[in-house]
Amino acid sequence: MDLRKIKALIDLLEKSNLSELEIKEGEESVRLSRQMQAAPMMMAAAPMPIAHHAEPARPAPASTPALAATAQEAQPKAAKEVPEGHTMRSPMVGTYYASPNPDAPPFVKVGQVVKAGDTLGIIEAMKMFNPIEADVGGTIQAILVEGGQPIEFDEPMFIIG
Repeated sequence: MDLRKIKALIDLLEKSNLSELEIKEGEESVRLSRQMQAAPMMMAAAPMPIAHHAEPARPAPASTPALAATAQEAQPKAAKEVPEGHTMRSPMVGTYYASPNPDAPPFVKVGQVVKAGDTLGIIEAMKMFNPIEADVGGTIQAILVEGGQPIEFDEPMFIIG
């Protein structure tokens, strides 16, 4: 297959909404593929997992003063759940594990003193187990993730005070 045909195929791929094109001529074959910028709305796709981040509860408009008072009391409690301190964030996307195996105790618990470099947990990404180490020393104030939970890049994991 000559270079002019390959260039014509590249132009065809760029002008179309195809993500992959493969042509075979006898013994020769050419396969071109590209990563789509955004999926067209008409195409059916498998559902993608969406990260949900917890936000403090916002009171809904209440028709009675008793409901409004109850909603206002619930809001400060949600805001107090995350203590002050250094937030240790996930360096990658994967699955978080709190212990080296299901029968072992967790690497850390709330109230435990850690120093920089101590292992706080493990994130499995692409069948690789990556230890997550504390970047500062202090006391574990909160553990914001649970074992076996999918985790996103830059998601808060621990508060170290």
